[in-house]
Amino acid sequence: MNGIQLIAGTSHPDLAQKISKKLEIPLTPITIKKFANGEIYVRLGKRVRGDDIFIIQTMTNPVNDCLMELLILVDALKRSSAGRINLICPQMCYSRQDRRTQSHEPITAKLVADLITKAGVNRLVTVDLHADQIQGFYDIPVDHFVGYPLITKYLVEKKHKDMVIVSPDVGGVKRANKMADLLNAPIAIIDKIRREHNKCEVAHVVGDVKGKTAIIIDDMVDTGGSICAAAEVVKKYGAKKVIICATHALLNGSAKQNLENCCASEVIFLDTIPISKENRIKKMKIISLAPLLSKIIDRIHKEKSLGELFKWEEQSKLL
Repeated sequence: MNGIQLIAGTSHPDLAQKISKKLEIPLTPITIKKFANGEIYVRLGKRVRGDDIFIIQTMTNPVNDCLMELLILVDALKRSSAGRINLICPQMCYSRQDRRTQSHEPITAKLVADLITKAGVNRLVTVDLHADQIQGFYDIPVDHFVGYPLITKYLVEKKHKDMVIVSPDVGGVKRANKMADLLNAPIAIIDKIRREHNKCEVAHVVGDVKGKTAIIIDDMVDTGGSICAAAEVVKKYGAKKVIICATHALLNGSAKQNLENCCASEVIFLDTIPISKENRIKKMKIISLAPLLSKIIDRIHKEKSLGELFKWEEQSKLL
């Protein structure tokens, strides 16, 4: 394709390489380094004037460095007269801070949206924002994709029987319902109380999980405490098998130990952020977003509809 360039930040080089290979477009050379005091330096290694630029940068640990690197990179592109700057950001940072739950709190997701927009990004592509309304924080087009259809396809290929889709909290019921529709399965809901960040108390399960394969679906796993507690509860309520699924594998703190020691027989993630070898366990399955993101980039560049990509979500094509 002419007039298009792929630029990879330092946050997820493996995903960038996979997308580059799929599209048969080499990554644009770029210099990114840090000064002794931690300041980030960026220099483009190729002319970008008038081109359609796709930046591949996810927000992984250290999140603030990834965000600042992105802003500096966008500024470099803007000052080099890039035609259009598209951001492919599978995992957007600060999405959990989308509203004020107590007085004197910020709405950091809105602040991040303002920073990205003001820096010069013309379009955002992201996956599973923690809250759908965050799309409205941006004054640019936002293509918000979800991760559960890719996980659903994998589950169908594995031919699991007697599935029940479990939402680990009330906020995830919409996602669980859509996944259940694709699989023609019932749903269950775990009613949990969270008194502190990264800590929760499970109250009870609404729905029947006895004798079934419980598929617990969430948007992210951080320390793993909440979702592992959910797995133990559905097992206690009689589920014969438990599978944990999530889009974003943040995996901080004791997440590896929690997932390894919990009763789940399989843990499924998408590669929205890199998962280090140290955080991988035998029962973990990682599904790549590269094929889908490659198609998205191709269609955006060619000004084609993105809706065509989701015909495969139809129930008749999955079962």
